[in-house]
Amino acid sequence: MKKFKNVILFMTTLALALTAACSGSKSNESAASEQNSQETTSDSNKYIIATDTVFAPFEFTDASNKFVGIDVELLDAIATDQGFEYELNSLGFDAALLAVEAGQADGVIAGMSITEERKAKYDFSDSYYESNVTMAVAIDSDISSYEDLSGKKVAVKTGTKGADFAKSIMEQYGFEITEFSDSPNMYQDVIVGNTVACFEDYPVMAYNIKQGAKLQMPGDIKESGSSYGFAVSKDKNSELLEMFNKGLANIKANGTYDEIIEKYTK
Repeated sequence: MKKFKNVILFMTTLALALTAACSGSKSNESAASEQNSQETTSDSNKYIIATDTVFAPFEFTDASNKFVGIDVELLDAIATDQGFEYELNSLGFDAALLAVEAGQADGVIAGMSITEERKAKYDFSDSYYESNVTMAVAIDSDISSYEDLSGKKVAVKTGTKGADFAKSIMEQYGFEITEFSDSPNMYQDVIVGNTVACFEDYPVMAYNIKQGAKLQMPGDIKESGSSYGFAVSKDKNSELLEMFNKGLANIKANGTYDEIIEKYTK
């Protein structure tokens, strides 16, 4: 009887040992799998890039519902040249900046002017476009100069160089400012007469007028504008910024850059 009890005790101990061993093996396999998954994610060369929704000719949706524009094609050409993958998220200008600040996007390309104020939050690439600022009015408007804006309302797009310029002269010429989050609504406000003029980057306004916007640029006004740059959050994603600069230099050298610019501005 004693021997029989010893046998039972031995078999029970062996079973428990085998169960623990199997459990440990599965746990190790699970940990290894999780580690491999984390390594795959961290080694990924795909970046999230935020952009505006409507800022033609830099980013917009064409007649076939395809997202296109100077920024879109430049980014694609640079990514191809440098061998990195990206996902382009069309968020709107303000939302794109917030996404980068919050770490939800690695970079932003959205006709973004390089300014000293923005340099406090972002690191910028080399300039990829030089732009001027212009004023536009409705096609039947009698506004022909800044003096004609006195006592009236002027439309601007929040966060743009056009808005900065308008604010810099508003007291001098005695007009008020109404801000919009996107260009199409700003244009429409001028067209229907709620505001008498708007300030916009010259290539953007010229493109929209060419496409049929019922606006005109009185006297073809061109004020000193700004340089556009690709941006990442301050002191982050330096490798992405470096690749953008290298790729930009390469596509300028091989003619791809000029082809893209001429496609949307000629």
